[in-house]
Amino acid sequence: MIDSLKHLPRSVGSADALAQQFTDLAPPLTDRQAAIEAARCLYCYDAPCTRICPSDIDVASFIRNIHDHNINGAAVGILKQNILGGSCARVCPTEILCEDACVRNHDAEGQPVKIGLLQRHALDHAKFDAHPFQRAPATGKIIAVVGAGPAGLSCAHRLAMLGNDVVIFESREKPGGLNEYGIAKYKLTGSFAQDEVEFLLSIGGIEVRHGQTLGDNLTLRELHAQYDAVFLSLGLNACRKLGLTGEDAPGLMAAVDYIAALRQAGDLSALPVPRRAIVIGAGNTAIDMAVQIKRMGAEDVTLVYRRGFESMSATGHEQDIAKANHVRMKTWAAPLEVLLDDDGRVRGMRFEETRIDGGRLLGTGAFIEIAADAVFKAIGQSLDTAGLSDPMAQQLERSGDKLHVDAHFRTALPGIYAGGDCVSPGQDLTVEAVQHGKLAAHTIHNDIQTKAGAAWPT
Repeated sequence: MIDSLKHLPRSVGSADALAQQFTDLAPPLTDRQAAIEAARCLYCYDAPCTRICPSDIDVASFIRNIHDHNINGAAVGILKQNILGGSCARVCPTEILCEDACVRNHDAEGQPVKIGLLQRHALDHAKFDAHPFQRAPATGKIIAVVGAGPAGLSCAHRLAMLGNDVVIFESREKPGGLNEYGIAKYKLTGSFAQDEVEFLLSIGGIEVRHGQTLGDNLTLRELHAQYDAVFLSLGLNACRKLGLTGEDAPGLMAAVDYIAALRQAGDLSALPVPRRAIVIGAGNTAIDMAVQIKRMGAEDVTLVYRRGFESMSATGHEQDIAKANHVRMKTWAAPLEVLLDDDGRVRGMRFEETRIDGGRLLGTGAFIEIAADAVFKAIGQSLDTAGLSDPMAQQLERSGDKLHVDAHFRTALPGIYAGGDCVSPGQDLTVEAVQHGKLAAHTIHNDIQTKAGAAWPT
């Protein structure tokens, strides 16, 4: 998809200079800083930070372990609940979760304990001679997991811990899903995503098969016939459409496609970079795209959203990152028309200014044009239904554009489970996907042990 930008010039920066733009956004704590920060924790009984954590990490306990210089103990406590705790420490919006709930916000200091950085410190400095969790006795069961993203990996790891064997079917060349292909390069730097997957797989009992795509060379019926259970971790791989003429013109593409290319590029200077760019959206992906294209050397980057700042799904922290990187943010403007040059390439966009009236978003009749050499869509992802075209998959119930599951991640088809971004519960956060996979694994294990999942549909 990055071919849409092939007419644009390459980055003017050298490979080394560009690499420096994608070092850690938040530098790690030193040992001394971690000790001081851990000492600030009040180790609350019934700690609100723990209660709000989507993956049930006992926050106060792991911070106490850091304070007591028991780094391995802190890491094990985190990984027991969140096997991808290293990446979540870097990308989880702690400012609206555990750190927002910290009681230190309400004392004289008025600053929360830096829980995310402490979690990262524990996992970055833990030293294990072997995988910290042992597999239970073999059950003789084999489960298929479709998708090697956070939910699928988490599910596979917990199933392996419980004594099951797992085969993960992944369409891409690398496992990791969003962590590998969709997170800003300055959040998960270097080979961290693959190193974390390698650590997860080292528990044993998990095989990853690449180039396997549901609806292409894989069907749900085949999987159900060959395995004791199936867990669908499909993610959201289809980019939503603007619904405008010219949406397929050279110079307009999905932000996630450029982010994936950027994360996989061995030489950043080989990537095309527009001089002027527009990013349409209001979430973290929009922020990630805008900031990264600015760091790649774009002179003028404008993020456009149809509502106000307070309605953006990107947190205030993310918005501050954009502003600090000189991204211009234009609110109350809805996309109206893709402007093309004489060669049919993007030269900008026309927007209609908007307002709220009676709770409804309305156009004002005033228009603005923004010049751009490239436009990046970050208006949300949806479930790619192409992989769910076989007769069995079509029996899966939907909630809007996602799969419907019960409270235990069972679909309407016995023996088939689903979790992560492709199901309706949650906020599409990595940490929630990890939790879905973990909880689904326990449901799957219990069902196949008690034969509750044996009544397969025909």
